[in-house]
Amino acid sequence: MSEMQSVYAVAALVLLACSLVVLFVAFRRVFREVEQDEREFMDPLPPMLRLIWPLITFSAHYFGGAMKAEQVARRNRMLAQSGQSFMFNAQQFLGLQMVTGILAAAGCVIAALLLDAFDGFWVLCALVVGFFLPLLKTRELANKRRERIVRQLPTYLDYLSMSIQAGTNFTGAINHAVEKGPDGPFKEELSKVVRDLRAGMGRFDALRLMADRIDIDSVNTFVNAVVQAEKTGASIGETLKIQANQRRIERFQLAEKKAMEAPVKLIFPLVAFIFPATFIVIGFPIGMKLWETLQ
Repeated sequence: MSEMQSVYAVAALVLLACSLVVLFVAFRRVFREVEQDEREFMDPLPPMLRLIWPLITFSAHYFGGAMKAEQVARRNRMLAQSGQSFMFNAQQFLGLQMVTGILAAAGCVIAALLLDAFDGFWVLCALVVGFFLPLLKTRELANKRRERIVRQLPTYLDYLSMSIQAGTNFTGAINHAVEKGPDGPFKEELSKVVRDLRAGMGRFDALRLMADRIDIDSVNTFVNAVVQAEKTGASIGETLKIQANQRRIERFQLAEKKAMEAPVKLIFPLVAFIFPATFIVIGFPIGMKLWETLQ
């Protein structure tokens, strides 16, 4: 009986080893079919993304083709607004969502097994949260980037206006603003405009493409004003100066609006947290004194 058991054990080990070898060869062949990612002209990946990048490219290769053209355009537009369009494309972003969802579900399974409280509902919740987490993070980055562009826009309009009034043409003014302007997202967008101009694109087409990428009303107004001034023969320098003053006034008005909204937003924290804690701190000694007196 012991000899039969040993034979069965050896056979099981051999089958297990063969299965692992076949599985390894299959995974290797599947990963070989994934196209190599050329990142020579792309932005460098963060350390965490670099660790899971093979899984992201694998998911993008096998599942990115299922995306519709409208979905690809919408994702690429969102990535451009958040400044991540030179880090990955729409298919790779879908792969990132899939990988983060699977990792979140796996982490939830491990935690549940360690706590001996496995529940499929929480695993499903972790999968959904992990899948949508990159999307929420990208939208947050896009909103912050828009705010920084709105803050930087008057400064760069002043640069452009001064350069044009000093005798430089509009293309030279953009180059000067990129060279001398402060670092930030709007400088990156103007750098892309310079790159498009060097590639042979018309300057107004490059500006309209920048406005479409950013998708901010103030930038659209600036581009339309420059195009209109060029068509009507008006002074672009004066137009930019007026635009800079207008954008600065709008920024101050936005700051005043947020300052006036602050007291309203503080009502709920005051009523829900600060007032009860204050009443407890003040009323507890008084209540204890009354209790001792009544006793």
